[in-house]
Amino acid sequence: MKTTAKDVMITDFKTLNPDSPISDALKIFKASKVSGKTIFGIMVIDKDGSIAGMISMYDVLLFLLPKHVKIWGNISDIEIEGIIDRAAGKLKNLFVGDIMTPKIISVTPDTHLMMILDIMIKKHVRRLPVISNGTAVGMVYISDLFNHLLERV
Repeated sequence: MKTTAKDVMITDFKTLNPDSPISDALKIFKASKVSGKTIFGIMVIDKDGSIAGMISMYDVLLFLLPKHVKIWGNISDIEIEGIIDRAAGKLKNLFVGDIMTPKIISVTPDTHLMMILDIMIKKHVRRLPVISNGTAVGMVYISDLFNHLLERV
C-alpha cells in the first residue's frame, strides 16, 4: 500500500539556481506544456546543492501584477494600453533569485500522504520538494497525490 512521499513523488524534476535568468524558468514552463506534464513550479538549488527556494508561475504573475491594480477602478489617468507588454519587458533582466519564494515547505520521503495533503491544503501549495539528508530527491505534486487517492475510490 502506497502511503508516503516516496511512493508518489516524481524523481525526474527540473532545477534552477538563483543566478539563472528568469528566461530559463519561462522556457521550462513553456516546454513542459508541450512535453506532457505541465510544470508550474521549479526547485531552486544553491551552489552547495541545498534547496534555496521555489520559482513558480505564481511568483512570475505576482511580479507582473502592478502594485496599484486594486485602485484602478478609481483612477482615470493610468495608461492601460501596453501595460502587459511593459510588465513582460521587466522580466528580461531578472534572475530566478530575484522573485523566487525563498521560504519553502518540504517533506521527507517517509512523510505520510495524509500529512502531505494536510500541508498542501492548509498552506495552499501545489507542490512540495522531498528532501533527504539535505538533498532534493523528489517532488510531490498535488495532481499526483489526487490521482493516487482517486485510484483507491
